[in-house]
Amino acid sequence: MSFLPSQQKPGIAVVIPSYRVRNHILAVLGQIGSEVTAIYVVDDACPEDTGRFVKEHVTDPRVNVLWNDENLGVGGATLAGMKQAAADGADVIVKIDGDGQMDPALIPSFVGVILIGEADYAKGNRFFDPEGVASMPLGRLIGNAGLSFLAKMSTGYWHSFDPTNGFFAIHASLVGLLPLEKISRRFFFESDLLFRLNVLTARVVDVPMHSHYADEVSNMKPHREIPRFALAHLRNFGKRIFYNYFIRNFSIASLELVLGLALLLFGFVYGLSKWGTSVPATAGTVMIAALPIIVATQLLLAFINYDIQSVPRSTLHLRLKTSLLPRKALVHQGAANSKAKKSN
Repeated sequence: MSFLPSQQKPGIAVVIPSYRVRNHILAVLGQIGSEVTAIYVVDDACPEDTGRFVKEHVTDPRVNVLWNDENLGVGGATLAGMKQAAADGADVIVKIDGDGQMDPALIPSFVGVILIGEADYAKGNRFFDPEGVASMPLGRLIGNAGLSFLAKMSTGYWHSFDPTNGFFAIHASLVGLLPLEKISRRFFFESDLLFRLNVLTARVVDVPMHSHYADEVSNMKPHREIPRFALAHLRNFGKRIFYNYFIRNFSIASLELVLGLALLLFGFVYGLSKWGTSVPATAGTVMIAALPIIVATQLLLAFINYDIQSVPRSTLHLRLKTSLLPRKALVHQGAANSKAKKSN
């Protein structure tokens, strides 16, 4: 493998959340290459008993089967596998689905950008090649475009696309820094994970990929999930702005945002209160309402431009690698408590 930074073989773990994928899981496992050192199949209370099916038909010693006592969703199953892989000493953790849509041959591409220090988190992007997008169902294509724009605002990764793509790789050292108990367990998992990574200032890159659409059945109900996604993105957007511009930092961009919103509110309220229904408003009155709105628009555009330019550009795991002490101090309390219970 040409991307390896040293002679020591890295620990690469693959996590496969499994729910109603019995017809595809053996083919997926059979395509995973020798560069992978451990595989975690997480049976998410699957009614098809996929975990037992894998146990009975797979002899690969790298394969470990985990069982969730109850169905936690794709996010809950993935997090269970990620925690186990990190605890077992993996360096990089890759997540793929078990329904055959994702090509395991791409795993070295995802892992490589992390091992050479180009990223903390590498995710797939199905929109890189226009020819490949042609095979995507129209409804999924439109939904992804809309959700991607909302995700850019809420996660702060303005350069990234296809945020709901479930093919990703993450440096294992970040698992302990994430508030895993707060991350969404359901279909919003990937978008919520990106938001948490931005709060950590982790660097994210897209990896071009194609998906294969055949007879796999999606468990997502768009009419239920789209409103949930919109509300969740709005909530995360508010949190990110508050964290990044008022808690951890206060810059000229913070002033632009505050003044912009204040002037915009004043302009609209004053203009509506002076709106002439019988007698037209004077030119001076119109200017008092319009000028704050014009200035507010300029300030808010400047803030948005600042936010777009503030995408994390250096890798977090390399910064933490220089000293183990700060990394230990940064480990999220939930992960630390879990490790302490395990040692007891």
